[in-house]
Amino acid sequence: MALIEIEHLSHAYPMGEGGQHVALEDVSLAIEAGEFVAVLGSNGSGKSTLAKHLDALLLPTNGTCRIDGMDTKNADQVWRIRQKVGMVFQNPDNQLIAAVVEDDVAFGPENLGVPPREIRQRVDEALAAVGMTKFRTFAPHLLSGGQKQRIAIAGALAMQTECLVFDEATAMLDPEGRAEILSIVKKLHDEQHITMVYITHFMEEAAVADRVIVLDHGKLAMDGTPREVFARADELQELGLDVPLSVELGAKLRNDGIAIPQEIVTEDDLVQALASLVPSHQRNAANDERRAGVQRSMNDKSDAKGGVPVAD
Repeated sequence: MALIEIEHLSHAYPMGEGGQHVALEDVSLAIEAGEFVAVLGSNGSGKSTLAKHLDALLLPTNGTCRIDGMDTKNADQVWRIRQKVGMVFQNPDNQLIAAVVEDDVAFGPENLGVPPREIRQRVDEALAAVGMTKFRTFAPHLLSGGQKQRIAIAGALAMQTECLVFDEATAMLDPEGRAEILSIVKKLHDEQHITMVYITHFMEEAAVADRVIVLDHGKLAMDGTPREVFARADELQELGLDVPLSVELGAKLRNDGIAIPQEIVTEDDLVQALASLVPSHQRNAANDERRAGVQRSMNDKSDAKGGVPVAD
């Protein structure tokens, strides 16, 4: 049984004069425990609506959403569902409630009635996992956006959650902050095997997932590995989505007659593909020239100081 099971899920928001806006329409998918799934889609595609169903913040208009076998429509199961699934939202200020970092992380376990000694251990472990131990006594409002998101993640970890849902959690961060959060997500997935559902607008972030789901106007449009999905670059662009820069550049190089593999996804993939096109003797010659250049630079600096050049 999958950790997350969604069957024919539809969700409609009521509108004025008896109307409604259908945000999700007949979506069916399953996510296994330990998967890292990225969810893509343009504005209004239903990504955030889907995310809220995973934590029972929204209930299906039609269809079902089950978390570890528990139906989100069952009010008696909602508290257990929210222990299993933690959410990190776009704006961390909406999640931080305490005046001190460690108190904020402890808030969830305290409400579960966890013994104080265990709460302390959970808080220590959660802060260490996100690299925020030295900030434990800080006021959250003094932290950067990326640091606040780390605290939000730590709060979910302290609940011993089995699944983390990121609803565009890096959208308000600068590139450095985004990279830090993505690095933590990958580390938690790799080391603690936490199931990750990662909603994002940034294609480079989706490229590191195990699986990519694409929504379009509330419907499931694509579902596959990053290589399978990003190989359909033209279709993605028709849906109003970009592709990773490495995918776009690889496609342009292929159009120019350069033998770049179709399955390029990450920057490392592209670098390796380009390197393989260079004959080995040319690569060796280039490496020799680089080493010689470094040696000349060292010798020049040594001469300027009246020293003795260092032999290669």
